[in-house]
Amino acid sequence: MAGTLGLDSEAAATYANWFACLADPTRVTVLHAVAVAPREVSVGVLATQVGITQPTCSHHLRKLADVGFVLLRKEGTQTLVSINDACCVGLPHAADVVMGALAARPCCPADLPADVRVRPLREDDWPVVRRIYAEGIATGEATFETKVPPRDTLDRKWLPDHRWVAEVDGEPVGWAALAPVSTRACYAGVVENSLYVAESARGRGVGKTLIHRQVTAADEGGLWTIQAGIFPENKGSVALHRSAGFRTIGLRERIARLDGRWRDTVLMERRAG
Repeated sequence: MAGTLGLDSEAAATYANWFACLADPTRVTVLHAVAVAPREVSVGVLATQVGITQPTCSHHLRKLADVGFVLLRKEGTQTLVSINDACCVGLPHAADVVMGALAARPCCPADLPADVRVRPLREDDWPVVRRIYAEGIATGEATFETKVPPRDTLDRKWLPDHRWVAEVDGEPVGWAALAPVSTRACYAGVVENSLYVAESARGRGVGKTLIHRQVTAADEGGLWTIQAGIFPENKGSVALHRSAGFRTIGLRERIARLDGRWRDTVLMERRAG
């Protein structure tokens, strides 16, 4: 019987067996020891590493082998153990499916504020766009940039038809833009987004209005993937992107330094319907 939420009953049963197998902390420790071993390891050596008896280790390995997490091979009187490489992808994938990280998200944010208007970026917007960019940099949670790029650099980087400015009472209070991720023709529809809100206008729905225009214009313009790299600490931005149909692809650990400190980023993407 197929499920109604993108998880069919067969997959649910398989994942339940996997998670049930890992309900024992000693078994998790054994699996981890096998996974980080540089090559096949004997049951005896593994038992010593984990600090359990060999019969106990063998018991847990049989359970792990039954669900396919490890591979067992006899060589003489020894049993050699190795990780099943398929599970290095399959197990994280299962967790992502169950937790909805791979599920399509609805578009787009609702309850957009009536007093925020979004329009294309104009020539006279560049000074305020760069000022708002600087305010974002100053938070230390928005970008790896430490100073605002020159206008001509941004002009060359951003797609001409995907530059937006948000206004309140005629005053610019935020901007959003898309940039190609590659010059190769096969990636012509894959872009990376940027979105910044002025410090004085945060918390009033400017970001929701900007990202709504950004993703709907991308769909209308034939762009099929929007990527976003966000610091995990920037929970507001992660939530904003999820509300616009972005899903979490993974965590890029220690991807780059900012002010001498290694930082992680959450990689998110949105696919056109």
